[in-house]
Amino acid sequence: MGPKTAKVYETIRARLASGEYAPGDKMPSERMLSEELGIGRTALRQVLARLLAEGALEVRGRSSYRVPGAVSVERPEGLEPWRIHGERDLYDNRWVKLQLWDVEPPGVERFEHHVVKLHRVAITAILDDQDRVLMMWRYRFVPRQWGWELPGGIVDEGETPSETALREVVEETGWRPKSVEHVVTFQPMVGMVDSPHEIFVGHGAEQVGAPTDLEEAGHIEWVPLADIPGLMARGELMGSGTLVALLHILASRGKQGATSAR
Repeated sequence: MGPKTAKVYETIRARLASGEYAPGDKMPSERMLSEELGIGRTALRQVLARLLAEGALEVRGRSSYRVPGAVSVERPEGLEPWRIHGERDLYDNRWVKLQLWDVEPPGVERFEHHVVKLHRVAITAILDDQDRVLMMWRYRFVPRQWGWELPGGIVDEGETPSETALREVVEETGWRPKSVEHVVTFQPMVGMVDSPHEIFVGHGAEQVGAPTDLEEAGHIEWVPLADIPGLMARGELMGSGTLVALLHILASRGKQGATSAR
């Protein structure tokens, strides 16, 4: 992409991130975008093709683009949440807090339930222009297993998750992402553990040095996306955040391919 095309790409990306183009919205026509952004139709199609490849847009019919994410299922109504009568700490340090909560589900006698509170973390999948993702081959002593992971770590106090995402990639891999975009927040063990996971995806990075976090760093490699299903089948993808990020990327690309084939 040239400077003008790259600027238009960033402009549309920013509008998607801000919600100006909301999930389910139909994008303005190529003619309208071309006139508004001052770019030729051929160059604009390069931008739209990249956004399609990233899963940021989907195509409906010929040259009709929409923002993905619209859903048809409605939220159920009339259901009651559990009542929380109180909570008490059993153990607390800088890494983990163990509590007992006094809870009462609807129509069930109240009881005490263990709750583990951990830090918020940010995990990032960085893709290059060869359809490869930046990963680390690491040993995890708890399951006593080697495997591939995406860079990520705890969101420090006073730090936004996106700042953490950028910092952790540099510290753990030595590569600095050009940008990152938040795609989902999830809880890996929602029945007992409170540990929000923030998932980011970025495109492009420059190598700025060697990893500085020696405890976290392992073998660094750009892994082809085509290898991800096989690595998953071999049980070599470590951690729920790694799985969620990679499955998001694969699902976005699969949806794009299915839509384009219509």
